[in-house]
Amino acid sequence: MTDPILSQRITDLTGAKIIARSHLSGGGVATVMRVDLDNGQSLVIKAGADANLDIEAAMLRYLTDHSPIPCPNVLYGDSSCLVMGFIANDGQMSGSVQRDLARQLAKQHAVTADQYGLSFDTLISGLHQPSTQSKSWITFFGEHRLRYMATAAHQEGILPTRLVNRIDKLIVKLGDLIADKPAASLLHGDLWGGNILCQDGKIAGLIDPAIYYGDREIELAFGTLFGDLTPEFFKQYDEVSKIEPGFFEERRDLYNLYPLLVHVRLFGGSYVDSVDQTLSRFGV
Repeated sequence: MTDPILSQRITDLTGAKIIARSHLSGGGVATVMRVDLDNGQSLVIKAGADANLDIEAAMLRYLTDHSPIPCPNVLYGDSSCLVMGFIANDGQMSGSVQRDLARQLAKQHAVTADQYGLSFDTLISGLHQPSTQSKSWITFFGEHRLRYMATAAHQEGILPTRLVNRIDKLIVKLGDLIADKPAASLLHGDLWGGNILCQDGKIAGLIDPAIYYGDREIELAFGTLFGDLTPEFFKQYDEVSKIEPGFFEERRDLYNLYPLLVHVRLFGGSYVDSVDQTLSRFGV
């Protein structure tokens, strides 16, 4: 979208004109820009050809309607352009922020559905993420998370056949490792530090979602993959919504196999070794 067209789009949406603009980090699949308007409002604009930004817009709107945690308000979205409200972020992930996130995320996880998945397919870090609904969590996690992402990585020449075969063996064993009917909680789906905005010791909002309904433990697990969720978070979360025994000892590593496969597709390299090590951890 050219500057004149973008400027006119903003004026049409807000009745105001752009007076300043600056680039923001985090544009893996699209360029990201902050614009300040002459009415005092600030917006974030994502733009990228074939970036499927209409799907991100749909996810943000869904979270706005269903989650207690703030997320950017969507003003406009199509496949190549997304216009949304700006959320201030001081980047200070303090203990009070961790505790506030724990309380708010537990409330979001209390939003449940009667099936796993979602009514529309979504994205995770720009990658297609199927959300075919299922009454079985084992089926959903095995087929639409592990097998789908492993197969895609294999087809792209990143994940060796031997690891795909071992993932197949793990999927057969899932009934011995996880429950088939945990609560189907509303998940952000891509909960790492870069997607957590904070301001003045509290959560300001979550961005870049990859939403679906699933076992809340897969979200809690992902938060430990890079150390973004701290012991303070888990202590507070457990006080609000008890974490079942075995999560830290076993299921965390199992559930982190999915984000590892996502990272295999995005970055390859050492993440392939991490998948190998996780599979060995479960004897396949």
